[in-house]
Amino acid sequence: MPAPALFAVSGLAQYGGAALAVALFAVIPSPTVAWLRIAVAALALLAWRRPWRARWTRADLGAAAAFGVVLAAMNVSFYVAIDVLPLGTAVAIEFLGPVAVAAVTGRTWRERLGIVVAALGVVLLAGVELSTGGEDSVRGLVAIGIAAACWAGYILLGRRVAHGARRPAADAGAADPDGARPTPDGIASLAVGMTAGALVGAPFLAAPAAPVLTDAGLALAVVGIAVLSSVVPYAIEQVVLRRVTAATFAVLLAMLPATAAVVGAVALRQWPHGWEVVGLLCVSVAIVLTATRRAPGEATAEQPASGGPPQG
Repeated sequence: MPAPALFAVSGLAQYGGAALAVALFAVIPSPTVAWLRIAVAALALLAWRRPWRARWTRADLGAAAAFGVVLAAMNVSFYVAIDVLPLGTAVAIEFLGPVAVAAVTGRTWRERLGIVVAALGVVLLAGVELSTGGEDSVRGLVAIGIAAACWAGYILLGRRVAHGARRPAADAGAADPDGARPTPDGIASLAVGMTAGALVGAPFLAAPAAPVLTDAGLALAVVGIAVLSSVVPYAIEQVVLRRVTAATFAVLLAMLPATAAVVGAVALRQWPHGWEVVGLLCVSVAIVLTATRRAPGEATAEQPASGGPPQG
């Protein structure tokens, strides 16, 4: 399947899972739904990748654990935000994190302009929410701001974890020279990281999840959220990152705010209007502007400056 088609499937699955999560917020608090998603996705990835078969160093485990805790915090704050904000608006504002990282680490006018355009889009989206939503919108905007900051941390840790901590991409998943256990690849590291995030969040967020243990419908919905929003997008991301250049990947990323807005409109009846549409367009333009430009023939397996798909 072509990389753009794979990416479209990833986006639809990711935000379809988020829309399903919103439907559960009336029964289970949004932070607990996010924790359940992380925990179930961790179990699925552990069963799939069986990371205990790999050769781990302390640096590997530390990097994966830090990545997972940041990832869990990002998902919890994102779910708190979409409890009160439209899905498309929340995703667009969350992109301020990766765009800011690109602007800080970039060296060209494109990155600088990108953060200005993104900031304009976020101001427009936040202004619309504040004018129509009151105190709930303030809570949602604070939560999505935290999610954006966590996404920036995800990016800074993500390159290391994506190809195996402290290892070149070509060596990740390869066997030891003496034929012993293989080195951990990106998805194995993700499995360990999500497990760490679930364990850290359990003492604070697990108790309200009790209804899932007695309601098969709720349990099935949680599994669906975990698979759609975590397992499918993260696995596809590993494939797409190795097929396309960073610039192309950033263009694909620019589709995500629009994808989230479409899913929100169809599944949740959250139709964007007026300045919201302008704000969404500004964020998409900023994502394209902050693409990392590569010379012909340069390796394409690196993650672009704007990061991977949002973990919402």
